[in-house]
Amino acid sequence: MTAGLLALTPQGAQAQSNAELQQQIDELKAQIQALTGALAASKNAAAAPPQAAPAAPAPVAVAVAQTPPPAPASTPTPKAKAWYEKLSLRGYTQMRYNAFLSGDDTAPTGLSRLRSVHDSSISDRGSFSLRRARLVLQGDISDRVSLYLQSDFATAVNNQAGSERREGFAQLRDAYADVFLDKRKSLRLRFGQSKVPFGWENMQSSSNRLTLDRSDAINSAVPSERDLGIVGYYTPPSVQNIWDRLGHDGQKLFGNYGAFGVGLFNGQGTNRTEQNRGLMKVAFATWPFELDGLGDALEGQVFEIGGSAMLNDVQPELRSGSVSTIAYDDNRVGIHAMLYPQPFGIQAEWNWGKGPEFDRASQSIETKNLSGGYVQMMVRLPTDSVGTLMPYGRWQHYRGGWKAGINAPRLETDEFELGVEWQPWKALEFTLAYARMKRAEADERRTGRAEGNLIRTQVQWNY
Repeated sequence: MTAGLLALTPQGAQAQSNAELQQQIDELKAQIQALTGALAASKNAAAAPPQAAPAAPAPVAVAVAQTPPPAPASTPTPKAKAWYEKLSLRGYTQMRYNAFLSGDDTAPTGLSRLRSVHDSSISDRGSFSLRRARLVLQGDISDRVSLYLQSDFATAVNNQAGSERREGFAQLRDAYADVFLDKRKSLRLRFGQSKVPFGWENMQSSSNRLTLDRSDAINSAVPSERDLGIVGYYTPPSVQNIWDRLGHDGQKLFGNYGAFGVGLFNGQGTNRTEQNRGLMKVAFATWPFELDGLGDALEGQVFEIGGSAMLNDVQPELRSGSVSTIAYDDNRVGIHAMLYPQPFGIQAEWNWGKGPEFDRASQSIETKNLSGGYVQMMVRLPTDSVGTLMPYGRWQHYRGGWKAGINAPRLETDEFELGVEWQPWKALEFTLAYARMKRAEADERRTGRAEGNLIRTQVQWNY
């Protein structure tokens, strides 16, 4: 455009125009430099730390009509959850397969076959079976009251068609309410059908137990582990802290029970109608000791010891189909001790007492002495790659009556079990075990003891 203007104007005017243009160009350059400097200064000021602002001039009083600030909007109060919104649903299922390697899976009439009072699938016709299919509904009704309801959908019923056994019936296992008497919930009363506090292993959930079955000796005190009544539990906060730590580490605890328990129950057994006015009286105590102060080798280890006592009168079921009119003494005491596996552990229980037992000489039920228990060793090996492995070995012994059986037959049990539990994830567990059994069958019409070697397997899924 400048070249065009120069071509259209005379030479004198062109010289004058060139001088003016040069002056304008110089002015533009100066303005650009000034703007560039101001921009750089503003960037440096933004990056520099803030400086104290100069003191503001004294305010001048001015009369201004002020309007009150608007009231803040009210925050809605959150609605408290209804009790049914605080309930949780969980459970577990166990599927088993037992295989005879050798032994007395069958026997002539009148002689004992190799059978177990805990697992009916140990037989000459045993194959896959559902040992348990439990569903638990629990939660807080209020700050001081909680409920617990458990059913088992793998219960068997006999005599539905002749002598055929039918599987997969639902049965009530637990139905109780806990009433907490203090804010820390260390003292509570339990009303309803629940575990009877006798024996450490009896109170431990089957979903949490390492071995496939409970021992005959300890479980003979309370077959099916439950009864209807009232029990009080107390757990000091120091004890609860130890159990919380063990549970966080993945240890197999004995459940939501106190360090001390005292209870009154009907005494006839799970889901059985009471037959007399007498009440079963039980007491339980256990106490964990931290062994950290005994040296580096015992750092983190916990040793627990305790005992149980029971006074009861029970009326067994008779072969005739009725219930005995005689109430037999059913009294015993027991002790337990446990070193939690970190990684090596040992667990043992024993009990002594007397209870109903069928006498072959008189062909009637009498009150007789009983004794027995078990010793168990285990190793806990948690890994990051394949989950947790727990090898174990257990020996058990029992001589005494089985009051839950018809005519309260005598059991004579000697058994050794060697197995391993593998838990790849919390939701899944596998157990593989070898068992060497020598047992009297729980049938007063059969004599002697049967022997055998078995491979036992179980898969458990938790939900």
